Amino acid sequence: MRCITLTVDAIIPYKGGIVLVKRRNEPFKDRYALPGGIVEYGERVESALIREVKEETGLIVEPYKIVGVYSDPNRDPRGHFVSICFIALPKGGKLKAGSDAKDVGVFKLDSLPKLAFDHEKMVEDAKPYLIELLG
Repeated sequence: MRCITLTVDAIIPYKGGIVLVKRRNEPFKDRYALPGGIVEYGERVESALIREVKEETGLIVEPYKIVGVYSDPNRDPRGHFVSICFIALPKGGKLKAGSDAKDVGVFKLDSLPKLAFDHEKMVEDAKPYLIELLG
């Protein structure tokens, strides 16, 4: 029996832009993506979001708003991954690349690099909220 994998992704408004990580591993190695990852069995999605963001970016965040659920079976070449995308607000920590992130950076909405997976759609869906949060 094949299963669906549940993931979380974070759009983090930070210093006039959003936080992106450069992927260290395939798929989409060396492409920028939203921080996030797989929800562990028995873990709440909010806890997974906080854990994954800390592991990949060094930031401590608080979930603010769900942007949407992204469930296209073809969104990830590894299999059927369903992601819950959040806007997450930074509450502490120090921005630095960690775990499977090769690099981390802050990008303005009007100058984003090409993103992995369907993360461009997630950012587009979040823009009404981001414009308000970024001022």
